[in-house]
Amino acid sequence: MSRYAFALFASVAVAALVAARPDDPKPTGDKPAAPKVSKDVLFDTIDGTRLYLDVAVPDGTGPFPCVVMFHGGAWSMGSRKDLSSVIEMIAARGYVAATASYRLAPKHQFPAQIQDARSAVRFLRSKAKDYKIDSERIGTCGFSAGGHLALLLGLAGKVDGWDAGSNLETSCKVRCVVDFFGPADLALYGKSPGLEDAYMVPVFGKQCKTDQDIYKKASPVTYVTKDAPPVLILHGTFDLVVPIVHSESLHKKLKDAGASSELIPVRGAGHGWEGKTLARTTEDALKFFETHLKDKK
Repeated sequence: MSRYAFALFASVAVAALVAARPDDPKPTGDKPAAPKVSKDVLFDTIDGTRLYLDVAVPDGTGPFPCVVMFHGGAWSMGSRKDLSSVIEMIAARGYVAATASYRLAPKHQFPAQIQDARSAVRFLRSKAKDYKIDSERIGTCGFSAGGHLALLLGLAGKVDGWDAGSNLETSCKVRCVVDFFGPADLALYGKSPGLEDAYMVPVFGKQCKTDQDIYKKASPVTYVTKDAPPVLILHGTFDLVVPIVHSESLHKKLKDAGASSELIPVRGAGHGWEGKTLARTTEDALKFFETHLKDKK
C-alpha cells in the first residue's frame, strides 16, 4: 500500500471509529473531555536514530488498557503520524493508544523494524504510571507491514538480535494482536519475484532462494505455539500485494496449535478497503480489544 493510500485508509478509519459506537450512552449535555495527546515523545535512540511515538491518554484516573499501533508502507514508507487521528479515537473508547515510529528500509534493514517495535512496547510499559497504563493489558495493532510487526510482537519470544536500545529489563510481551492484512509467511514471495524484488529485497537484503533463513526468521508463522496470545486477522480476498494465503496459513497454524485465532476475510477487497466495510471491520477490531483487554464478553 502506498503512503497516500495508507493515509487515506487511516483517515477513513477515523470516521468508522466515530460512526461505529452502538453502545455509547445518549448525550447528557456534558461533553466528555478530549484525550490528552503527547506528540513526538522520544522512546529510544538505536544506532544513532532517535525514535518517537505519539500517545493519547483518556480522561480519568485509569489505569487503562493500552493499544500500540504500527503503520504500513512496505517497511520503507509511511509514518506514525498516519495514525495520529486514529489513536485519539481509540483513546476516546477508553484505551491509552500510541502510534510508534520504526526505522525504514532500505537504509535500515531487518531486524531494525522489529527492534524498534519491541522497544516502543518496553518504553510504554516502563512509563505505565506516567501514561496511566495497565501494564498487564497491552495489545497491538498494525496495518500491512505494521501488521507483520504486530504479529511478530505477539508471537515471537526472545530472538537473538531483536532486542536493542533501552529498557531491556522490561518485557515487550503483548496480550493480544489485531493484524490488518500483514505478511505472515515471507517465503511465499519467493514464488512472486516481482513482488519480492520490489518489497522484500530492500528490507531483507536478499531473495528467498538466496537466503531462506532470514525469511523464515522474519516470518510470524515461524513462531506459532499453543501459548500464542489471541490473534484477530482481517484480510481482503483480492489482495494482490499480500495475498490472503498468508493469513489463511497463519490462522490454520494457530488453530492447529491450540491457540486462539479468528480470521475475517473481507470479500472482494484488495490491500485495504473503505466505507461500510471499514466501519464494520473497525468495530470487529474494537470488540476484540474489548474482549481481550477489558475482559468484556
